Amino acid sequence: MAAFAEHGANLSGRTPLLAFTRLAAETTGTSPEAEVTWAAEGEQRTGVTGAAVPWLHLVAGANVPLVCQRCLAPVDIGLTVDRWFRFVEDEETAAIEDEESEEDILVASRDFDLHALIEDELLMEIPVTPRHEVCPDAPPLSAADADFDAAGGSRPNPFAVLGKLRSGESK
Repeated sequence: MAAFAEHGANLSGRTPLLAFTRLAAETTGTSPEAEVTWAAEGEQRTGVTGAAVPWLHLVAGANVPLVCQRCLAPVDIGLTVDRWFRFVEDEETAAIEDEESEEDILVASRDFDLHALIEDELLMEIPVTPRHEVCPDAPPLSAADADFDAAGGSRPNPFAVLGKLRSGESK
């Protein structure tokens, strides 16, 4: 990551949504053509100690099919990520600085997984209750069951039965 930032490197691409298995599992099923577009740019900035600090700018987006929580019909939700990450040397430093800083802190490592970071960030963008702005069909607000209604009419009123027992009458 340090070399990527030092050279101001850029990576970008389009990856099939199905390649992001955890993200695809949250959807109602994706077409093979569905894609995640992404771009990553490294940058070095001078830190508070005067040393160069690696940064990563990540931009990613995808349209994912979810279930509308109002009408239970499919709804395509656009997910967008545009975030800067500052890298630190170790987990301990990350834990301390993450509490005090406004930016996102990550640990610099030789085996940094950009694919996993993109997926993590898109997963966090999924709304808790996805829904249409205006549902295509009015959601059903009541339920009717003819068998239930028919069964209710043939049962005796429990208070009438109790009243008969109290007065000494039998069925």
